[in-house]
Amino acid sequence: MVHALADLNQAHPADFSDAVGDTFELAPWVAEVAAARRPFVSVTALHEAMMGTVRAASREQQLAFLRGHPDLAGKAARAGALTDDSRREQASVGLDTLSEEEFARFHRLNDAYKATFGFPFIVCVRRHTRDSILAQFERRLRHDAATEFAAALQEIFYITRLRVAAKVTGEGMPRVDGRLSTHVLDTHGGRPAVGVAIELYELAGRQHHLIATAVTNADGRTDAPLIGGRPLPIGRYELQFAVGDHFRSRGIAQSDPPFLDIVPLRFSIAESEGHYHVPLLCTPWSYSTYRGS
Repeated sequence: MVHALADLNQAHPADFSDAVGDTFELAPWVAEVAAARRPFVSVTALHEAMMGTVRAASREQQLAFLRGHPDLAGKAARAGALTDDSRREQASVGLDTLSEEEFARFHRLNDAYKATFGFPFIVCVRRHTRDSILAQFERRLRHDAATEFAAALQEIFYITRLRVAAKVTGEGMPRVDGRLSTHVLDTHGGRPAVGVAIELYELAGRQHHLIATAVTNADGRTDAPLIGGRPLPIGRYELQFAVGDHFRSRGIAQSDPPFLDIVPLRFSIAESEGHYHVPLLCTPWSYSTYRGS
């Protein structure tokens, strides 16, 4: 259920806690404390007050809160014992469909992490690809205790910001969405390239996973972002542009097969809430790209 910020500002404290208390994993005390700080002028202010409550808590209370989070792709997930939010979040990157080998790898990393830091590995999975999550796991295992405790709280910030944004509407919504877009310019003809088929792949090791398809319109752009309305998952990607078909449709003489048929552009996303514009400028014999805006 989605709640209006104005209504939450006027709600009984118990109703306020019922509405947003589950945005912080198994920690209704966060909403109970934050309720006393109302009214909030924006949804961002509401989230910041709740996160501030966590940061102001004692170290013991913070540690207990962190320990209440589930392992990634852990036994609780397989047993269906996660909260609804955690279940949906882990499923969003396929952590509910791991092979036995992948499950074993996550299990080993989870055990190593908890043995090192005393609480589960926490990451906002909706801001990452599966490969990026594993890279984060490996990198953060090398942190010292103080650095990793701060990193875990920062990931809590990202997780709960998305949860609050999904539950509350009103002024000053937090920024949680990114956008990936493209356009194709036919520099041989000096005009937008119309009707170019585009495929977007997520790269996972040596595998390519198709995640979006589009065709350029009269402006050489796609009618909608290739990814939009959600965080851009941090990771590696490849765009494939069917430029050979485009130049054939223009009657441009080409070799058989053409010198350029499918043009691949590999790039990485590091800013989940950013705008990545990855254009293609091409002729039948050359192409270039850049990060635009």
